[in-house]
Amino acid sequence: MQLSLMIMMKKLYGGMKMPISLGMPMMVIWWRWKVKKNSKLGLSYSLPINIWLTIFFLIPILIILSYSFLKRGTYGGIEFKLSFETFSIFVDKVFLKILLNTIYISILITIFTVLLAIPISYYIARSRHKQELLFLIIIPFWTNFLVRIYSWIALLGNNGFINHFLMKLHIINEPIKMLYNVPAVVIISVYTSLPFAILPLYAVVEKFDFSLLDAARDLGATNFQAFRKVFIPNIKAGIITSTIFTLIPALGSYAVPKLVGGTNSLMLGNVIAQHLTVTRNWPLASTISGALIVLTSIVVWLFSKYEEKENKVGVK
Repeated sequence: MQLSLMIMMKKLYGGMKMPISLGMPMMVIWWRWKVKKNSKLGLSYSLPINIWLTIFFLIPILIILSYSFLKRGTYGGIEFKLSFETFSIFVDKVFLKILLNTIYISILITIFTVLLAIPISYYIARSRHKQELLFLIIIPFWTNFLVRIYSWIALLGNNGFINHFLMKLHIINEPIKMLYNVPAVVIISVYTSLPFAILPLYAVVEKFDFSLLDAARDLGATNFQAFRKVFIPNIKAGIITSTIFTLIPALGSYAVPKLVGGTNSLMLGNVIAQHLTVTRNWPLASTISGALIVLTSIVVWLFSKYEEKENKVGVK
């Protein structure tokens, strides 16, 4: 009995050298001491990241939320007086329209990004040139974000390459308006978000057993049926991660709507920036920022609940 218990403890402790000669009571005491020591060691390892998250994430969020309950200063900034006047923004029709517009555009960006990321990840995973293709996916990270946006402006603008080319071929008589609207924001946002969706998806797709698709086809399934009923369910974790990595940044998007969007593509990020820099209404900007934090938190919570539910179904 003692020998089997010692063997079990040794297995639980990863093959660590144990003083078997101490006897069973001392062995238990030694094992408990080691567990306690290693738990403290684990806490010491996690301490730097906890400090970093507290200083650069938790404290700024608390400051933003606290500003929402303060009064606007006469010349900008804040006055340390309790006020709830900024919360009236949540019944303002213009603000609610911008909020719904933000959600609508963000969902569009997410859908198109993930729909493109799935076949691209599949192709990379099946290709013989994985390293080269992944290198091409990572290249955009080496260039400035604003430079990439301006390259799209040069491509889609009234005097851009596409309009100039089409007019030269006499296909159109006047430039097509491809900028300063919702489609322009969606197209360019999809382009900037695509690497963040492809990389986590590829990590899951690469581990997929592609012989399952062959087995499904042997059993009479079409290529599309095999893809939809076998491949997609098995990469669900990657799809969820890609969706989160795309949707949350899209909700807080500022640069793309500012540079290529029009009046119909105004998003919450633009409103926050306007109140910070133009109207200098910091409490109102903080209130809207708080709403954005709540919105993204709801998104994360919903996905975590869905994943938890899927894991329970998988266990059953």
